[in-house]
Parts: sequence; structure tokens; C-alpha cells
Amino acid sequence: MDIDTMRRQAEAPSEATASDIEGVVADLTDAFEVDPHFNWFMRDDARRTAARANFFRLLLSELAFGIGRIDRPAVGGAAAVWLPSSALGPNSLIQELRALPVILGATGWSRFGRMLALRADMDKRHPMDRPHSYLWFLGVTTQAQGHGIGSRLLKAGTDRLDAAGTPAYLETGTERNVALYTRHGFKVISQASARPDAPPMWGMWRDPGA
Repeated sequence: MDIDTMRRQAEAPSEATASDIEGVVADLTDAFEVDPHFNWFMRDDARRTAARANFFRLLLSELAFGIGRIDRPAVGGAAAVWLPSSALGPNSLIQELRALPVILGATGWSRFGRMLALRADMDKRHPMDRPHSYLWFLGVTTQAQGHGIGSRLLKAGTDRLDAAGTPAYLETGTERNVALYTRHGFKVISQASARPDAPPMWGMWRDPGA
């Protein structure tokens, strides 16, 4: 893995296409291996990694490609998934039914309620009263973390939004990432847990030019 190349390419990332989906799935599956919320609602057995990959494959193929934008270094290893707020909202019944087997495969019956609670809490706190770009996922593979690649991907995205005069919103379940996003102009607008046993989640908003 060439970290210097990844850092350089993250400053002017490529936009992923449908042919890149498996690479993006692999990168995000690895990047979110120790994410507090994924570990809270995902099944806790030997099938967890494969289930996480199937989960990302569903989200990216159904809701991201062709709707939002996925930035990544051309060599891969990291990805930032942006969605326009106009694309968010209730899914159709057909979409929900098609997604159900993958979601159940990701959570198992015992943690399915956790997923529903997290999703409801995120929907409740998402500021849908104003147009914005939603940073759905930002992840760097474990081997490449700590080298500023995620920060460079984030700056490329916020520079693009600044040029368009577009605000941004994100959630993070990792407290140390709050400082990272704050350095890029985001401000905490909410902090809550979906359930008493759930990890905390910070909602952060960024005005253009922040």
C-alpha cells in the first residue's frame, strides 16, 4: 500500500463508478471494523465481517451510486460517500422488502431492534428543514489510517461544497472524530444515544465557507 500516493490522490479524489463498487465495499468494510455503532447493531459472531460487507454493498448499490457521489483515491483504500438531502427520506415498500434479508443477515434477530432504534433516532435528528449535502460515510482502511488521508478526502468534499454554496451534515459515533470534523468547519448540533445501551452519536452541521 503506497501511503504517499493515497495522500496525494485524496487531495484530488476520483469519483467512483459502478465498476468500483467492490473496491469501495472492501474499503468501508475494513474501515468500520471497530466502529462503535456498527459493533453495537451488527451480529456478534464469525459472520460479522461478511455481513458488514453485504450491508455496505446494499447501501452503496441501492442508495449511493447514481444518486450521490463517492470520492476515493484512484488506488482505493478510502472513500467518502456524499448524498444530496433531496435524495433522503422514506424508502418505498419494495426497497424495504428487498433490503430486509440483508439487514437481518447483518444484525441477526437479536440485534434487529437495535438497528431500528438507531435508524429512527438518526432520522429524528437529521435537519431535513434545509437543503444540504450529507456525508453518509467517511472511511479509511486500517492500514492507511493516521496519515491524513481521511482529512484530505474531507477537505476535497468541503471545498467542492463551498464553491457551490452548499451546507453539509454528518453523524459520527467516535468522539475523537468530533475534533477532526470541527477543524473542517463542522459544529455539533446534537448529541444523543438511540437507546440507553447504545453508544453516543454526534450530529454536526457545516455552513459553506466555514
